[in-house]
Amino acid sequence: MRGNTRRRIPGRLEHAKIRTGLRWKLSAAIALVGALIAVALSLVVHNAARVSMLDNARDLADSRLVYAQPLYERPGHRPTSTIIKLDDPMLPPALQQKVREGRRATYVSDHRGGVPDIWAAMPIKGGHVLSVHTHFTDRSANILRDLDQALVIGSIAVVLGGSALGVLIGAQLSRRLRKAATAANQVANGEPDIRVRDAIGGVVRDETDDLARAVDAMADALQQRLEAERRVTADIAHELRTPVTGLLTAAELLPPGRPTELVLDRAKAMRTLVEDVLEVARLDGASERAELQDLMLGEFVARRVAAKDPDVEVRVVHESMVTTDPRRLERVLFNLITNASRHGRPPIQVTVEGRVIRVRDHGPGFPEALLAEGPSRFRTGSADRAGRGHGLGLTIAAGQARVLGARLTFRNVRPAGAPEHVPAEGAVAVLWLPEHAPTSTGSYPTLPE
Repeated sequence: MRGNTRRRIPGRLEHAKIRTGLRWKLSAAIALVGALIAVALSLVVHNAARVSMLDNARDLADSRLVYAQPLYERPGHRPTSTIIKLDDPMLPPALQQKVREGRRATYVSDHRGGVPDIWAAMPIKGGHVLSVHTHFTDRSANILRDLDQALVIGSIAVVLGGSALGVLIGAQLSRRLRKAATAANQVANGEPDIRVRDAIGGVVRDETDDLARAVDAMADALQQRLEAERRVTADIAHELRTPVTGLLTAAELLPPGRPTELVLDRAKAMRTLVEDVLEVARLDGASERAELQDLMLGEFVARRVAAKDPDVEVRVVHESMVTTDPRRLERVLFNLITNASRHGRPPIQVTVEGRVIRVRDHGPGFPEALLAEGPSRFRTGSADRAGRGHGLGLTIAAGQARVLGARLTFRNVRPAGAPEHVPAEGAVAVLWLPEHAPTSTGSYPTLPE
């Protein structure tokens, strides 16, 4: 049960994470970069325009000061002006310091209303100070305000345009990645003819194509390796069939007794193992074909189970006509019952409801590894089952179910509302037969002639 807890904790954390699409991430990134660039450029342009206007205003004040100097230095002539003053007491101290040094200078100071004041001053004859005091013109302020408004509108347009572009680019990339993921899942589910590069399509060549080619190359390499292993397994099992058959025949000729029974038992077990390995190899090769027949499912299951094991309880809830391969269906059913008898506890119950067959026992339940990963060959699921099977029964049942286009699921039975640490009260294997044949699950059933 500890293993089950470890698997569920990451699952909860995974559900707690925020899932966002690539298009929105890319759009947000482009919008953020666009906003930062727009703000930076707006500040630069605003400051450059303000500095330029202030420089023009200072040059204008300086020109007026130079123009007024001869007039104020003329003896007996004192023109009056609202902006040109002589010995102005409001002259900024910094500007006064430059005038005392005998320099003509300009100065900008902040006004209470936020409009800067423009000052210009110079020393003239008689020890006087001639100065010019103006404000930032309304026209310049309006120009600067219009410029700021244009910069804000332009920044918003840049952010919106960048976001739209990010959505378009991200949508295309996300679509290609989703197609690649779908194709990769199809390959993982046993469809070897699917290729990721063909699935994503498109004319543009980018990193997605490189990823698709890498996945296709990996799938080809894995398929070749699995095919080589399958051929080796099939060849070994085929080569073992003849000597095992001869060994079984020779054992049957031995005189009756306990040693003969032991030899016959082990020889039969070895023959069963060889036949199972050959069957698994054929199923892995995807060369098996279903020979379809119409039959009443409930009647078929009841008759075959009664002949196999009369102690198994069969209950037909709802009868149904199905089109399937009787031999393969019987193989799946018998393997599930054998597994329940071997690893579970009685009573074993088989229920037929429409196209669904359920096989239940009242034992400790399926191992957690089987529930999480499905049947695995040569693995019985727990150490206490050593010597009681070779792990091929459920593997063959799952393979034959795929040939039939059916779906085989496994689960444990627990009391309603019971926590995970409560022991299971039994195991249930459920076979879901398809409604129509042939199916699109990878099998190619053919009707008998």
